[in-house]
Amino acid sequence: MVDQELLDGWFDPLPLEEYQKLVESPAPSKASGCPEDSIVGSPPVTVACGPNVRFLGCLEQGEDNYRGTILLVTRNQAGKETPKPLITYFIGPAAPIPDTKLELVGDEMEGRLIYQESNYSFFRYDIHLHLTAYEQKVKYGINGEFRKDYQFFIPSVDQSMNIMSFSCNGFSLEADVSSFKGSLWLDVLRRHEDFHYHVMLGGGDQIYCDSITTASKQFARWLKHKHTHSRWKLTPEIKASLEAYYLNHYVEWFGKGYAEITKGPYSHALFPVALHQIPQINIYDDHDIIDGFGSYSDITMSQDIFMGVGNAAFKYYMLFQHHTFPGESLSLEKSWITGSTKGPYIHEVSRSIYARLGKDIAFLGLDCRTERTKKQICSPDTYDRVFNRLQAEITASNEQIKHFLVLLGVPICYPRMVWIETIMESPLIFPIKWLARKGVIFKGLVNEFDGSIELLDDLNDHWCARHHKAERNRLMARLLTFGASNGVRITILSGDVHLCCMSRFRSKFHRHHLIETSRLKEENVNVALHASKDPRLIVNLISSAIVNTPPPNGMATLLKKRSKIHKYDMDTDEDMIPLFTENTDKTKRNNDLILNQRNFSDLILVKNLSQKQRKPYEKFKEGDLIYPGPVDNMKVAGKVDPDDPEHIGYPLEEDSLVATLHVEVKREDVKSETRGYQMLVPKLEGKYRLEDVGRKF
Repeated sequence: MVDQELLDGWFDPLPLEEYQKLVESPAPSKASGCPEDSIVGSPPVTVACGPNVRFLGCLEQGEDNYRGTILLVTRNQAGKETPKPLITYFIGPAAPIPDTKLELVGDEMEGRLIYQESNYSFFRYDIHLHLTAYEQKVKYGINGEFRKDYQFFIPSVDQSMNIMSFSCNGFSLEADVSSFKGSLWLDVLRRHEDFHYHVMLGGGDQIYCDSITTASKQFARWLKHKHTHSRWKLTPEIKASLEAYYLNHYVEWFGKGYAEITKGPYSHALFPVALHQIPQINIYDDHDIIDGFGSYSDITMSQDIFMGVGNAAFKYYMLFQHHTFPGESLSLEKSWITGSTKGPYIHEVSRSIYARLGKDIAFLGLDCRTERTKKQICSPDTYDRVFNRLQAEITASNEQIKHFLVLLGVPICYPRMVWIETIMESPLIFPIKWLARKGVIFKGLVNEFDGSIELLDDLNDHWCARHHKAERNRLMARLLTFGASNGVRITILSGDVHLCCMSRFRSKFHRHHLIETSRLKEENVNVALHASKDPRLIVNLISSAIVNTPPPNGMATLLKKRSKIHKYDMDTDEDMIPLFTENTDKTKRNNDLILNQRNFSDLILVKNLSQKQRKPYEKFKEGDLIYPGPVDNMKVAGKVDPDDPEHIGYPLEEDSLVATLHVEVKREDVKSETRGYQMLVPKLEGKYRLEDVGRKF
């Protein structure tokens, strides 16, 4: 039976004023430490982490289904096991339906104990729902207690999801956080109140685990004895120390938004609040393990203890971010696309993810870390398995899918930094590295794992690094061919680099011809005016960091100078998109390609926008080509300028995907306001056969 209080408050807004107060609360001190566990329900349950919602899939096998899970981690009383808490839910319309009485349907979620360790019990609850003709809200409670943030939204059967995307959700170990007073998670929840984010995509580094170097005393001792690394074995004591770190660090960050770094603790209490009410899909990157994992030399990566770090991190990544554990049968979850062999350092098969995000959008989260080495990101067999699955899903969808999102932790279309990589690996710099290792000069120049230049592991992570460039080109060739042949628009989402920008692959724009033929002129016009018919257009939306500190202005300027038009193949260019014509304070900006401020992004189809959300577009008509740029200062693209082919517009159509970067206005402001910069990603009209894809000049 539905409680009357629940029924009366069904359409109540989120308590944003309460959320604002959580941001305004002073940062925790070392004396106060991590916040206490929550006591929920009757009989009372001591909740250490959760309830956190994960999305698994919908519209599967032609059904109108919706699947997900809720993870609840309880802390057991001394000598006692926690009885399985009861999670009940009610489901009803997300907004009032005219002339219709509000009626709710309730049930109990099936849950089971999936894991126990120390004094923690992990309970997973299965979500099985049906999509209807209208958007729905689900409110759930633990042992009878329904809190305001224990809810989530699911789209209608004919609707695509409103998607939020983020990465780099924590501070680096040596970061100075003193000037960061706001929390972008407040702005996420403000927009969630307006947009109803149906899913949020974690692009990697959802948690920063670099503090293991100091928190685990055994690992810290190992680091001090680099010359004897090969003699150290992963003893039960060391393994227990590593696992205790990841377990407690996840409980504190995913459960309370609390973490400690070198310069003290910090808090983002609204991160767990968002986990309660926006279903998540995550992939992982190096900081979910430890900085640079997978990109060091084999002699470092194959150390027994370093592999122990990777395997311990993977275990808790599975538990907290995917609500499963390494020993559970992979066949039980159909969203996985697994590799065929175990990774070289993490001894598990890779787990990429496929999910349908409503009617028009599909999603791939590519596991780029489990199989990673300095010279490989994913194995050839894994790529075959991924694309076989994608083709099967596209075929089964009966051409309903118009947009395909591919989540890669690291940008694949980004300014080249190979020249720095070459310098750092040069034998000429060896004396400087030797002195830095001894602490004589340039403290912090080299990393503590293998003595290489600190920045080198970041460069080796990049798709355009010398060892990964060929693999990157092969992947892009398959994506270009797959999208064109199936008539779907591919958009790549990435993070990692602590700044925001958009880049793109697109059909070649012909320049500097001595004789401008009518054919070349026509092709240029088609590229500039008919983006929906360009089968080579793939946008790489790069959004990071939602928490971590941005790089200095000098780095953004350097990246702009390194940005140029690259020839991917004879028919395809790749470049950066001029997006940031103004700063967040609306002053004119010189660097229009790269903005080094904290941010997150969302992707919402034009036809999903409410009347309020369509207000910035009122001055435009359908079909207008709109320049990428600030949302509050959008402009219609003018006449095509053959000498300035980068500045072109994209069509305002019902099936266009509004890709928006929400950039922090002022880091010192507790109101945590952002300014939006957006691009309209058009659907792809027609199917195309691309020849010679990936063949260089």
